[in-house]
Amino acid sequence: MTLSVGSVTIDCNDVAIVSGFWSAALDIPLDPDASPYVASLNRTGTALPRFLFLNVPEAKTAKNRLHLDLLGDRDVPRAEEVARLVDLGATHLADKDEWGHSWAVLTDPEGNEFCVAAAQ
Repeated sequence: MTLSVGSVTIDCNDVAIVSGFWSAALDIPLDPDASPYVASLNRTGTALPRFLFLNVPEAKTAKNRLHLDLLGDRDVPRAEEVARLVDLGATHLADKDEWGHSWAVLTDPEGNEFCVAAAQ
């Protein structure tokens, strides 16, 4: 048996805010059947990844053990992309430069960490 990733699932308290942020950040429209309990991006599309946003009662309390590493467009400086994401509701936590790579650490509107690096 071979497994494949069905979706990247993000637990959240406010599905509309978090799914709206990621829709704008990734420029992928929300699927039309969103509700206060579940929303998705690219659920029926053939391209990956697919994203699922699920309402959960508990708040995030610790650092993510799994996170997204996003690559910016080659023509857009990383600082510009970070500023765009902050304008959408992200929080810029830090800039890192380690092991020959540099990236920015951010959180979405509910504190889920993700990183942004410049395309190579």
